[in-house]
Amino acid sequence: MVGPVFLLINLFLSQKNLGKLILKVQLHLSRRLNIFLFIIGWGGLIFLVVTTLPTVGPRWLFFFFCVMAITGTVLPFVAFLNRRFPSTPPPTTLVIVRQSLWFAIYGATLIWLQMGRVLNPALAILLAIGFILIEFLLRLSEKSQWKP
Repeated sequence: MVGPVFLLINLFLSQKNLGKLILKVQLHLSRRLNIFLFIIGWGGLIFLVVTTLPTVGPRWLFFFFCVMAITGTVLPFVAFLNRRFPSTPPPTTLVIVRQSLWFAIYGATLIWLQMGRVLNPALAILLAIGFILIEFLLRLSEKSQWKP
């Protein structure tokens, strides 16, 4: 009985169907993660701003919730851009989340620099170039190790 079941599973999960199945699973995981990060991030930020004073502990929580909120907000746009402009190898869910995290870390860094009144346009542009370069090199490394 194991043989026919295994054969049916192999027929169902051919190359074409397997790619579609993996894409559906990735979309489902991406949506759940997006909703979780969005709600926890923005909810935590609202709670923190309304109920606490800006001492050391809540300040670090502020940055933590900022990263979560920005990641949850940017994740659908990054996923859309990765779908609209496909690349080889195709980005996985982890790549999309990593790219969203780069946006969030960039935003939190800009907020942190502005709190110290150190931020200027040149520094913001240099930070953006640095993050883009890091992501480009990571994708280049993934491309060199990818086998179809």
